Amino acid sequence: MNHSFKLLLACVPVVWLSACGGGDLQDRLDVADPAVRFVNASATAPNLTLYRSAVAQSDATNVTYKFASDYFDVDTSMADWSVKAAASGSTIGTVSIDPTRGSKYTIVALPLSATETGVYVIGDPYNKPLGSNSTRLRVMNASFNASNIDLYMNAFGTDIAAAGVNPIIAATAYRTSGPASGSDSADIPAGTYQLTITSATTKTVLFKGQLGFGDNKDILVVVVPDPAVPGASQALFKVEGTAGLIQVPAI
Repeated sequence: MNHSFKLLLACVPVVWLSACGGGDLQDRLDVADPAVRFVNASATAPNLTLYRSAVAQSDATNVTYKFASDYFDVDTSMADWSVKAAASGSTIGTVSIDPTRGSKYTIVALPLSATETGVYVIGDPYNKPLGSNSTRLRVMNASFNASNIDLYMNAFGTDIAAAGVNPIIAATAYRTSGPASGSDSADIPAGTYQLTITSATTKTVLFKGQLGFGDNKDILVVVVPDPAVPGASQALFKVEGTAGLIQVPAI
């Protein structure tokens, strides 16, 4: 949908448009304020605080591992966002965001190694069709021991090694997101799924679990090192509107 047509639709009464999709119409029309959220996916990091320029953000102050804020609105001015240790004030990492209306941004603190933490930003233009009730799905590879990964979302009992069974999001490298930052999240219907993480192209299973959700959700799956099993990975997920990162139950 082109930008001019979206602006035209923005003039249509919201009562009529409400029949076209979920409660995120302003985002879909690219007229909503840009939004930012913060995710702490580094188990070895100290408590962290998110700063916009020199201003600590009340939505993400002194937060622990598995914290994940909801999106909060920001203005459209370009700014540097820094993640700092809450106690010492030392900078963990800084990213620059030039926000645009209707877009969403996720700043992730993630492990660089067993002892170091870095920062990554995901940009989602959120070009979701007006009539869609599907859920938005994205994966973040924050597992430095996992290399490239594939994400499968299938019915229970599906043999992903079978011919014709393909990942919904493929070849996500460590310290990147899939789909890539700047691209729209993947669409997936509501349901309960067998979630499988594999080494990319190999179908070697790194993690298998269960994930269910309803219509019009925003799901971020974060793959992190498994603290209980050296060299292994586990999956966490954030549902927009619910608190924190939750561990995907293994099956």
